[in-house]
Amino acid sequence: MEKMLDVLFHETLKDIYYAERRILKSLTRLARGAQSPDLQAAFRTHREETQGQIERLQQVFEIIGKRPQGKTCEAIDGILAEGEEMLETFTGQPALDAGLVSSAQAVEHYEITRYGTLKAWAEALGLPEAAALLDQTLQEEIRTDQSMSRLAEKSLNSIAMAAE
Repeated sequence: MEKMLDVLFHETLKDIYYAERRILKSLTRLARGAQSPDLQAAFRTHREETQGQIERLQQVFEIIGKRPQGKTCEAIDGILAEGEEMLETFTGQPALDAGLVSSAQAVEHYEITRYGTLKAWAEALGLPEAAALLDQTLQEEIRTDQSMSRLAEKSLNSIAMAAE
């Protein structure tokens, strides 16, 4: 049974590695497209965090004796495509930033799910160092999700509604 969980852990690690690299590229575009300076700054901050998260994933690959590699993740590709569509559809509109936060939170929730699962599996597999690295990223993702909620509730949702 442990062998199967080990394989599942590695496959899921490749999935999130691919996802993080795609997210890194997307965050630059989102930061440029956002209208609110606060949202632009939040995207830039998360981009910096994402770079560190990729480095931590590389460390986890090293811990399990595998080379870092991604595998195509259609789920994250779909979520990121929705964010791109938000940019195209709402650019110049008051609702853009509220929509971008919504798209960003969909990404965060995906990441939170993946990192929570990977952390639990690392613990089950007796990989405490990997679990600690994955938990560090999990906590960052949770904080980013919370900060996006605060930003939306503080101003972006009101701006989107005021334009109606």
